[in-house]
Order: sequence, then C-alpha cells, then structure tokens
Amino acid sequence: MAEDSDLERTEPASQQRIDKAREDGDVPRSRELATCTILLGAGAGLLMTGENLLRQVNGGLIAGLSFDRAQAFDMSLLLSRQGGHLMEVLLAFAPLAGLLMLVALASPLLIGGWLFSTKALTPDFGKMNLFKGLARMVSLNSLVELVKAIAKALIVGVIAYLVMRSQIDAVLGLMVEPVRAGSMHLSQMLFSSFMLIVMGLVIIAGIDAPYQMFSYGKKLMMTRQEVRQEAKESEGNPEIKARVRSQQREMARRRMMSEVPNADVVVTNPTHFAVALKYADGKMRAPTVVAKGADAIAAKIRELATANNVLMVESPPLARALYRHAELGDEIPEALYTAVAEVLAYVYQLRAFRSGDGDRPELPTAIEVPPELDPQNPAASVKPDQGARA
Repeated sequence: MAEDSDLERTEPASQQRIDKAREDGDVPRSRELATCTILLGAGAGLLMTGENLLRQVNGGLIAGLSFDRAQAFDMSLLLSRQGGHLMEVLLAFAPLAGLLMLVALASPLLIGGWLFSTKALTPDFGKMNLFKGLARMVSLNSLVELVKAIAKALIVGVIAYLVMRSQIDAVLGLMVEPVRAGSMHLSQMLFSSFMLIVMGLVIIAGIDAPYQMFSYGKKLMMTRQEVRQEAKESEGNPEIKARVRSQQREMARRRMMSEVPNADVVVTNPTHFAVALKYADGKMRAPTVVAKGADAIAAKIRELATANNVLMVESPPLARALYRHAELGDEIPEALYTAVAEVLAYVYQLRAFRSGDGDRPELPTAIEVPPELDPQNPAASVKPDQGARA
C-alpha cells in the first residue's frame, strides 16, 4: 500500500518542475480570457475613437463617390485622389489597430506570462499516434472544450435574440430617420449589442481562467517518489547522478547503434576503432558521423554493419582521425573532406558495379590523412578547427 501511495500524484509541483515545463513551452493559457480581453479592448477603442472613425469613413465614402469633370476624363487623376481618400480612412483605423495589438501582446500577462521557447516548435511525431489522438478526443479536456463551445453558442444566441427583440422597433424606425441621425443611431445600437455579447463572454472567461490554472497545476502534480528523487538530485546524490548518467549513456549508445544500419560506410582501424558515416547529397553539407566507438563498441558497430550489409573500409589513419576529431552527430572536419570523399566514391562505385553498371572499383589502400589529425602522429597535439560542424 505504501508503494502504491508513492506512485499516486498527490504532491504539488515543485518550482523546478514548473521551470522545466516553462522551458518546454508548457504554461497555463486561457484562450477564452485572451479572446475576451481583445474584444474588450476593441470595445474600448471604438468608444474612444468611434465618432472620429465614423466621421472619417463617412467623409471617405462621400469623397470616393464624388468626382469632378477633370477626374472623369483623367483616370490617373481619379485613381490618385481615390488612393488619397483610402489612405485617410486607413490612417483613421490606425489608432484602433495599434490598441488591439497592444492588448493582444499584454493579454498573456494575465495568465501564464510571456514565454519564448523554441522547444514548442520542435516537431513531435508522437502526436501523430492514432490511439493517442483518440484518447485526447475523449479526454476530460475535450469535454470541457465542448461544454465551453456550447456555452458560448448559447450565450451569444440568447443575447442576440434578446437584443433583437428589444430593439426591433428601433431598427424599423431607422427607415424614417435622416441618414446622418440614422447612421449614428445604428452605430450606437451595434456598439451596445457588441458590448452585451462581450459581457456574456466575460462570464465564460471568468470560469475558464481559474479552471485552466487548476488543470495545469493538476497536470504537473508529482508523486512522493518524484519529490524524493528531485530532492536527492538537487542535493547532489552521487549514486543517483551516476545512475542517471549511466542510463543516459546507454540510451545514447542504443540510439547510436540504431543508426548503423542506415550508414553509407563504416571506416575501421580495423579492430580498435570504427566510425559510421552517412551522407545525403543535397540535404547535408558534409558527411555526418552517425556512430563511433572503440574496442567493444567498435566490434558491435562492425557486427551491425556486417548484419545489415553496410560496407566497411579499412583505413587506420582515417578511422583514428575521425574518432578523435569528429563528434557524434556532427559533420566531419573540413580537413578530412578529401579522404572521406575518396572512401564514399569507392562506396558509390561499388554499389553501381553490384547493380550492373560500370567496372568493379579498386579498394582504396593509401588514403592520405593530414598528419596533424592522426593521433599517433606527434604533430596531432593541437586539435584542428572543426568549422564545418553544425
């Protein structure tokens, strides 16, 4: 029973867990609150600039529909003046657009705050899992979103019905009012109707924002075991750190080994070192190291290469240089371009020969490697510039 309780998420999230979630781009957000804030900002902007905006639009419409004899016979003059009127109307909308931009930038401060994270842009192919997608469709969050959508539709529909019912006589009366007075009256009715609908959305936002905070806190809750583990790690428990590093190395080794079957060639020492290279023309600037190892790991790389028909080329100086100066996942140093190009040329020619195109190439036996890159050469004490790395 004690072990079961340790696995239940009963503890609030620590600051370290919250900070890690923010680094991953995971913060509480309320779309209803953001939408409501922007609509309120639009209402406030219309209240402050609506009269001037209406006057500018009215003047632009009148000017756009009026032209003299000179404009009637000169299309360039007509277009020039119409463009000027259009620019005046656009400038009249500029204060309102600027206010809405400021409100949109400030609205995240109400919940979650500003966040700049590139991890959120990283493709997550796990989200393409069909079963996980179906699970999200029937989750509690999906049910909440459905309830919010229905509530918004009901609130907007009910408010719109009540407004239309209460103002139907006034709308019909617009037909007998003068154009200027009728326009002002219609604008006032539209603004009041808009604000009433926004007030209805305020209710939903007032419910959704606390719920999102509660849901976010619940999602980040920790088990007692996680709390103890985090405390030990923060205190610097050497055993746990060593175990974590060991697991990370094992996972990295497994990922590295999984790339060997996709390599183009494996350069060997032949027994002490093995480096697997891959190059995709048009997609990579230079060949990339997808796996490398010494002794037992090198033997495993050679075993996988043999099992998956990956060509192996024996070149001790090149294998030593690649193992020493090329990091896993990086492009090879520029100084080794020529040597590796000779190996890849042999690989491509041999593939063509095996497919029945061309003569059998000769295995390169004297691949030249710059002396300063060979670890067994005394001139290799200084590590070369690896500016070709990504």
